[in-house]
Amino acid sequence: MEVILKEDVANLGLRGEVVKVADGYGRNFLLPRKLAMQATAANKAVIEQMKAAAARRSASEKAQAEEQLSSLGSVTLSFTRRAGEQGHLFGSVTSADIAAGLAAKGFEVDRRKIQLSDPLKSLGEYNIAIRLHREVTAHVTVRVMAEAEPEKQEGAPAAEEVTAPEAAAE
Repeated sequence: MEVILKEDVANLGLRGEVVKVADGYGRNFLLPRKLAMQATAANKAVIEQMKAAAARRSASEKAQAEEQLSSLGSVTLSFTRRAGEQGHLFGSVTSADIAAGLAAKGFEVDRRKIQLSDPLKSLGEYNIAIRLHREVTAHVTVRVMAEAEPEKQEGAPAAEEVTAPEAAAE
């Protein structure tokens, strides 16, 4: 079966390409999800118009991404999380946290564009890739630091105060 891709499909092709796929894959996956349409003569004419529009749109998106790349180049995000003795976090820093941190600094980036394979679960400094466009990738420095633990300092005198009256009562 020949189909025309409406969207980029991983390991298959880019938007606007005519590809040959198995009948079941086309009928059961690509067509119902509106990722592709059947490659008929009429659809091929429509796709040519869509390709021209997509090329113009892609060029403007790339220009915006390159503009955003220049401003994102020196951004450093810092996150403070509770951590254990060996530097492992009790929680994690996810792509949603990074997107929220970027939004707080005035950069609107979709969390799905942040290339983070697994959440950050240990202290340290990380270089995170953000795929702004198919051809444009920015890198942001993310620092994960342990939060100060004033509870142990406050908790110790409180324990001494409890034991002191007991010693005085004896």
